[in-house]
Amino acid sequence: MTSNTDTQAPRARLRSLIAAKSFGIFPDGAEITLASGKKSNFYFNMKPAMLDPEGAALIGGLMLDQLTGAKPDLVGGLELGAIPIACAVSLLSHLRGTPIPAFIVRKQAKEHGAKQRIEGFAPGDGLAGKNILMVEDVTTTGGSILDAIAVVREAGGIVTRAFTVVDRLEGAEETLRAAGVELTALFTARDFLG
Repeated sequence: MTSNTDTQAPRARLRSLIAAKSFGIFPDGAEITLASGKKSNFYFNMKPAMLDPEGAALIGGLMLDQLTGAKPDLVGGLELGAIPIACAVSLLSHLRGTPIPAFIVRKQAKEHGAKQRIEGFAPGDGLAGKNILMVEDVTTTGGSILDAIAVVREAGGIVTRAFTVVDRLEGAEETLRAAGVELTALFTARDFLG
């Protein structure tokens, strides 16, 4: 017997998982407020798809497949949505023989301990002079990922590329382009609304 996973290409299978676990449309004109402050009658809660073992493997694999040219030194993103993605990309890069360590950018510095916004480095390690791939689960206007990019650049990281699982097509690509960052989306909102 052949499973659905065996008969679908990775991108099609991931789209099916996202549609089943992480996408919804509100009925009767109901809306949700997005992180950008915008209102929408559809939403992506990517956590169920990203935390599914198959979903994590598909996201990490498809993002690695998108890498062309120079391999980044590190992959990271803003908590919470980017953490599973950065970890999946890092783990699969190791399994493929081209390891890319991951790191996390906190929304705010911790009030205790080292009080850092960037986590994941051993003493003496850091972002200075390294090429960074930033990742995110869903982009809308690009404000959240741009905040993380600013923190990374302030620490000396070089950011010219960002990947997202889904781009809602509400300005993120243009916002990031203006900041010198090329955005690559595995999917857009049209893949789920069409």
